[in-house]
Amino acid sequence: MSQASPTVNIVEVVRVSPPPSNSFTLPLTFFDLGWLKFHPVDRLLFYPVPEESRSVLISKLKSSLSATLLHYLPLAGRLVWDPTHTKPSVVYSPEDKDAVYVTVADSNADFSRLAGHEPRPAIESHPLVPELPVSNESARVLAVQITFFPNQGFSLGVSAHHAVLDGKTTAMFLKAWAHSCKQEQEPLPHDLIPSFDRTVVQDPTGIDTKLLNQWLSASDNKPNLKLFPSKEIGADIVRVTYQLTRENIQKLRERVETESRSGPELRLSAFVITYAYVITCLVKARGGDPNRRVCIGFASDFRSRLSPPLPSTYFGNCIVWSGDFDAKAEPILKEGGEEGKGFISASAVETLSGCVNGLSPENIEEKMLSPFESFMRMEPGRQIFSVAGSTRLGIYGSDFGWGKPVKVEIVTIDRDMSVSLSESGDGSGGVEIGLCLKKDDVERFVVKNEARYWIQPNENSRVWWDQKQVKSLLPLTSCY
Repeated sequence: MSQASPTVNIVEVVRVSPPPSNSFTLPLTFFDLGWLKFHPVDRLLFYPVPEESRSVLISKLKSSLSATLLHYLPLAGRLVWDPTHTKPSVVYSPEDKDAVYVTVADSNADFSRLAGHEPRPAIESHPLVPELPVSNESARVLAVQITFFPNQGFSLGVSAHHAVLDGKTTAMFLKAWAHSCKQEQEPLPHDLIPSFDRTVVQDPTGIDTKLLNQWLSASDNKPNLKLFPSKEIGADIVRVTYQLTRENIQKLRERVETESRSGPELRLSAFVITYAYVITCLVKARGGDPNRRVCIGFASDFRSRLSPPLPSTYFGNCIVWSGDFDAKAEPILKEGGEEGKGFISASAVETLSGCVNGLSPENIEEKMLSPFESFMRMEPGRQIFSVAGSTRLGIYGSDFGWGKPVKVEIVTIDRDMSVSLSESGDGSGGVEIGLCLKKDDVERFVVKNEARYWIQPNENSRVWWDQKQVKSLLPLTSCY
């Protein structure tokens, strides 16, 4: 007898408003406008069974959310684009009964599987995050869903409009909410109170106008907040999480130092090493024409890179696209082609390192506008890499009073097949890597039969990893 598919049943949808406060309007900057029509970012945080009863837990989450929204009023508001205004703004109006809609649901799914690392259908995560209403004229900024898995745990699903807040702001809000819930009457610490000062963002060349013109030209020159259409996620797309330990990253770093010809100017951060490693794996997995082009992109936080720098608590987007949108697959395919070698491409590391070293306030306009042109001229089927999340956000620190989450996941990587990165949940200094791939592609990552593989940082030494360690390293030996 086949097992029934897991279901999610909506129990109630409630409005959570901040305490009485005045109306609030926050204009978007050019940092925000670059993401105006991109899909929301959906996150899931999984928590084990708390000691409190369900009713107490819901009450605490709602009351602490209300208290937190007093400091984060835009999250309770709406994104609007009045035709009489030159650009969109976030508006919170208590007269219009603005609030965050919180969905409470039950699920009969296997909590441990959804919160685990093994491959599972990507679409199974979708019912755990709420829909964020968006129309031509307005869009909600934030929506929340609390889903209970009886006797197993619960998940917190958060959907956030990308044009209003980036990952750093989202993480700051989640930690502020968790603090309010756990500490109750204690005030928020200074580093969790957002700064809404828009005068600190300077735009002498009118980047915002140029971005708005591009969006307007794509919608019959009429203000329109409708998002890009989302592609349907097939049943053959699976979600899987891999891990690189601090030791794994160091061994890969040593290998690059041995093989690269670029010298000491290479930036060998955990981000560069991890992302280059994933790119290497996926380019080799696809194979194909070595002359084909691949798009390597990522977004960087510019708060500390601006002059003068923005406050670390700046609310909104302050990220800039960077990368090589026309990189060649050939060097990645050629490097380390022998079985047991090629765990990381030195050329991929050099590409990312050069992009990171080239981040500068002087080229912000080019970085903000160039993706429009690059994506328009890309041939269909080009392999595109992008990153969601960061290893520096600290979302695993979101303890609402029932312990830290056992798993944090960015659900929406299945919409554009991006790579999610976060710090390891165990606090060991490693990196968690989230991927959504076709089932056949994921199976290429599985180590079969052999118990041991090795990488060779240099000719005189071999570093042995047992099967368990290799499985944590996206083992693509069989794909080479």
